[in-house]
Amino acid sequence: MILIDEPVWPAHGTVWGHLVSDASLDELHAFAAEAGIPARGFDNDHYDYPLSRREELIALGAVPVSARELLRRLQAAGLRVRQRDKRPRG
Repeated sequence: MILIDEPVWPAHGTVWGHLVSDASLDELHAFAAEAGIPARGFDNDHYDYPLSRREELIALGAVPVSARELLRRLQAAGLRVRQRDKRPRG
């Protein structure tokens, strides 16, 4: 299932949220590709998305959850990458 939390992280003149899968990275990448989210938005275990895309992503099937629930489900799926284990972007 694709999960989406509330955007709260400020950057680049907007706020950003997280889009994850609680099943697989393949599911997450497929959803992101279908939604037109650029690959550069991927950060090891999630995609960042701007507030302006939230309603569209929900309409495409992302399920809104709290940030706490999103993290819990990502960890339970074994897909969470801890900050210290993340590969540099780029």
